[in-house]
Amino acid sequence: MLRPLLLSVVLPFVAGAGLAGGTHAVEQEGAVLSAADASRVAAFDILAAHAHREGRLVTFHMTTNGTAGAERPEPVGALGGAPVLSYVWPTSLDPATVGFEGGTGILALAATSHPDFDDTPLFDEDGDGDPANDGTLWHSHWVVLTPTEACGAGALGVRDIPEGATPAMPLTWPGLPIYIDSPGYTPRFDGPEITLTVPFADADAVAGAAYDGVTAALRVNANIHAPLLCVTDVFDIASGDLSLPGRIE
Repeated sequence: MLRPLLLSVVLPFVAGAGLAGGTHAVEQEGAVLSAADASRVAAFDILAAHAHREGRLVTFHMTTNGTAGAERPEPVGALGGAPVLSYVWPTSLDPATVGFEGGTGILALAATSHPDFDDTPLFDEDGDGDPANDGTLWHSHWVVLTPTEACGAGALGVRDIPEGATPAMPLTWPGLPIYIDSPGYTPRFDGPEITLTVPFADADAVAGAAYDGVTAALRVNANIHAPLLCVTDVFDIASGDLSLPGRIE
């Protein structure tokens, strides 16, 4: 009963934002649904989050109450204090699944925009020949999140790498002293929808994994020191409580 009731609430909002074709998260069986909230910025007001698997490929997508990706951070002109906006899919997967040191926190897929720095050194997203000036464009990361009291009471941060430590990192780790990967997967936008499709080496490791959907703001520490990157504002959580109720089938 709950799913039809929520769909009756959210589908009119999505239709108004340009839903097309029945491929969006809000129309998928098993999606994590969230009622619209007019008090939130529409581009970060989640209506549904979903992830599904086809062999080794998993598509993560999210339907919003506005135009996904339409909002980007205002630059501050420096790395210290730089703002980050993000669409995030926290999962139950062990970080080792994508090449991080295992057992180190919550593995999450994120699409981010941050005009003050570029953390995808292997990729030239805007195609202008300079791979170091693309931070504003929405791009993908794997990150490992952990409770980080230095970010605030009950806050999460991207796990830091202590000086001198050499934990396992993915091959496309950008060299920052945090658990972050820059794998180069391109977010796709379709009106209210954002989609990321990613490959996994072991399809069996992904089947049945739990997920959720989150929209959030992060900020680089003004001192550019541990903790380097904190979650400063959570706009919306698809489940309402980060319980990861979705399952990758």
